[in-house]
Amino acid sequence: MNKGALLVIGDVATDVVARYSTPLAHGTDTAARIRLLPGGAGANVACWAAQRGCHDVRLLARVGRADLRWHGDQLRASEVRPLLVPDDTAATATVIALVDSTAERTFLTDSGAAPRLSPDDWTPSLLDGVAHLHLSGYPLFAASGRRLARLALTAAHARGTTVSVDPASTGFLQVLGVNTLFSILDGVDVLVPNAHEARLLTGRSDPGDAAVALSRRFPLTVVTLGAQGVLVAESGSLTGSVPAPSVDAVDSTGAGDAFTGAFLAARLAGADPLTASTAGCTAGALAVTRVGGRPALPGQPGPMPPHAG
Repeated sequence: MNKGALLVIGDVATDVVARYSTPLAHGTDTAARIRLLPGGAGANVACWAAQRGCHDVRLLARVGRADLRWHGDQLRASEVRPLLVPDDTAATATVIALVDSTAERTFLTDSGAAPRLSPDDWTPSLLDGVAHLHLSGYPLFAASGRRLARLALTAAHARGTTVSVDPASTGFLQVLGVNTLFSILDGVDVLVPNAHEARLLTGRSDPGDAAVALSRRFPLTVVTLGAQGVLVAESGSLTGSVPAPSVDAVDSTGAGDAFTGAFLAARLAGADPLTASTAGCTAGALAVTRVGGRPALPGQPGPMPPHAG
């Protein structure tokens, strides 16, 4: 990748993170620590890329008009340039993240305005000065988002701008269909799926085999394995693996976004795929020691200890 700006097309969400340490009690109360935080996979990637040294990060996303200022301020505080489209019909996406005592999270997702991104929100000038385009997968699960993705991909390749994609969600992928996703992403340079997504996309149970198979379609494929690190495959060959640092995890929400943001920042700075993956794993490990999917803002406290409020 060449040095330059990073444009992320994706989603902004309001996250309600509920951390509980005992089994959920059906039909009654379960004690939890609950926080309201800015989130969204695309927004998280952008914030981590900026935090890891990418000096011009832009985010195109759609939010409910009522939340436009708050989400814009949160992004600017993370040194991300918000290109937010206000929606007068749909509210901002809201995600309830249920985080258990092992830091594993389960999402309840109201996509709201996020998938309403459309070709009307696109202009080729958004790519001015951009060295790399990243597509967060969530907008791809709506027809208008898919049309926008194809427009952006075509425009990026016409300029020689590289493109990466995070497939985002096995649940939504199963509804969309693998072949449909592949047709949308034809020509993508870098794919960053997690192991579950890689298995679903290839039908292969071994993540290494899945990474190799995907890299025949997407020249650089990096499969994230959570606490086990990542696998890197290039053009049909497995070229390396990177372990994840060992940490005390609090909340795994956004760990993959942290990896992707730091990985892209390192690549834009000239790092090779394995070095960039190491940077990504470091960021992902830091992310799970905090509540929520964003890096700490200046003046905020550092990583939170396990089960702290």
